[in-house]
Amino acid sequence: MRRAVCPGSFDPIHNGHLEVIARASGLFDEVIVAVSTNYAKKYRFSLDERIEMARETLASLRGIIVEPVGEGLLAEYCRHRGASAIVKGLRSSSDFDYELPMATMNRQLSGVETVFLPAESHYLHLSSTLIKEVADLGGEVSDFVPRSVLKRLLSSGPAGGHAPGLSPLG
Repeated sequence: MRRAVCPGSFDPIHNGHLEVIARASGLFDEVIVAVSTNYAKKYRFSLDERIEMARETLASLRGIIVEPVGEGLLAEYCRHRGASAIVKGLRSSSDFDYELPMATMNRQLSGVETVFLPAESHYLHLSSTLIKEVADLGGEVSDFVPRSVLKRLLSSGPAGGHAPGLSPLG
């Protein structure tokens, strides 16, 4: 069985994530969507909420498992789960520059390869952070997230971290 891990914090999961995961499910027999927690980040949604949103959103895809990564290295998690690959979506060359050293380290630590999938052009601008900011400032984000995520996003309120009305968007 060809098993891959698609890791991320998914805070929240958005259509760019879904597109990459769906494509990965066509390449591998099983894709584990591994929801991670970086304790240096401030999350809008709890780990359980992020897992629940991912499960709801991905329920119609065959061969998808959603679970928490837990503590420790991603390379060790992949080895423990019998994954031969990590799947990462790339939006730009800066994503590649960020991901390449980690891919090399993961391969050297555990032999797991990283497969980079370029994002579809209409998702290149998406990030969970940007979606949360636009939603917090009253912008329309329904084209960027699944319906169940949109409901939670709009009812969760601002995540904080910026003054009302101010945005790097201009």
